[in-house]
Amino acid sequence: MASRKKSGTGAWAKLWPPALALGSLIALWQASASLGIVDAWRIPAPSAVVLEAIEIWPRLMAHTWATLKLMMLGFTGGSAAGFALAALLHLLPGVRRGVYPLLILSQNVPVVILGPILTMLFGYGTLPKTLLVMLVCFFPVSVAMLSGLASADAGLRHYMRMIGAGKAELFWKLELPSAAVHLFSGLKIAATYSMLGAVIADMLAPKLGLGGFMVLSSRGFMPERAFAAVILIIIVSMVMFGLVTWAERIVIRWRPPVREGGERYEA
Repeated sequence: MASRKKSGTGAWAKLWPPALALGSLIALWQASASLGIVDAWRIPAPSAVVLEAIEIWPRLMAHTWATLKLMMLGFTGGSAAGFALAALLHLLPGVRRGVYPLLILSQNVPVVILGPILTMLFGYGTLPKTLLVMLVCFFPVSVAMLSGLASADAGLRHYMRMIGAGKAELFWKLELPSAAVHLFSGLKIAATYSMLGAVIADMLAPKLGLGGFMVLSSRGFMPERAFAAVILIIIVSMVMFGLVTWAERIVIRWRPPVREGGERYEA
């Protein structure tokens, strides 16, 4: 019972500083708009954004659902591709030496440039948008996974080889479990990047999706709608990150909790 109270107090201690900072920012924003410090046609008041969002809620939800589907498709496909590529490069060192530099080089190409190229190759359907989100997501997963696979305990690896474990057995029973923490770190980054990629993909064909809705609203001088889209994008990104964090806690039950000083201890 005491531990539950302590954990609840600790959770509140972590939540109230950002909540206070966010509330202060919103209050300052509202005051600036109400007092005319900023022009309403440029930066509308939070109350105006909320009222506009309520008025067009069904339309906002249609755009949110389209972006959410694109984000989930890209995140799932990109994470799976990153996992498979990392496993391949780890199991085949010769391939890793040839492909890994190209993997790093691929990240020097801006996502904004890739979008028009993909639409030129595959049209304006769902495929180029999904590929764009996948390209954004696969890199952090593959790099984090590779680091995790290489960080398996050398003593345990040597022992398993002594008792006759092959490459596949080493991978599934030692290296992959050791890489789980690194994998989820990459998935968290990919989860936030997936929304970024989906919004940019929506802008390629601004018909359905939060990115396109935001562009059309800003061009039509409707800042309340543009800000409402931005807020929804932030909320969906936070929920996605929270879901991956929740999945990490379920999958990696063996990881001991962390003290405030950063040291781990047995519960």
